Amino acid sequence: MNTSDISISAGRPTDERLPKETAVYDLLDKLGISYMRADHPASDTMEECLAIGELLGVRICKNLFLCNRQKTRFYLLSMPEDKPFRTKDLSSQINSSRLSFANADDMLRLLDLTPGSVSIMGLMNDREKLVTLLLDKDILSLEYFGCHPCINTSSLKLKTDDIIHKLLPCLGYEPVTVAL
Repeated sequence: MNTSDISISAGRPTDERLPKETAVYDLLDKLGISYMRADHPASDTMEECLAIGELLGVRICKNLFLCNRQKTRFYLLSMPEDKPFRTKDLSSQINSSRLSFANADDMLRLLDLTPGSVSIMGLMNDREKLVTLLLDKDILSLEYFGCHPCINTSSLKLKTDDIIHKLLPCLGYEPVTVAL
């Protein structure tokens, strides 16, 4: 990704965006959460997200959408981008065996997200609260939290404290802290 294709701005965009992205900005503004935004070409890899995060001054979190074998439990795991993910390390902590990546249909149905745009912001679309949020403990020590606003052509820099104490309570989520 060419970094000259990335623009950094404070707050919401002035141009027209997809409704699910606009809904993120509406919610953040309603909650009084300030943010920096990077607009960029679609970022499909963590390497591209690292470059964006560097310009934005934040670590973009790795977000994984997982489920158990029976597809009766779904999880959104947010962790530092440089940590390796090992299913067995997580399974024992949440008492769920046979975790795997959930499919794109479930991601769209539950979070209104597509692969490459998985983000904690998608929880605003989980009206039935069928997804459990898992946060790696190291995320909680970061001053800033980086994620997509439900689309992978923008990235946000938000205060982690605002995510934990404003956004998640508003959405009705109590994150489960895990150590990976």
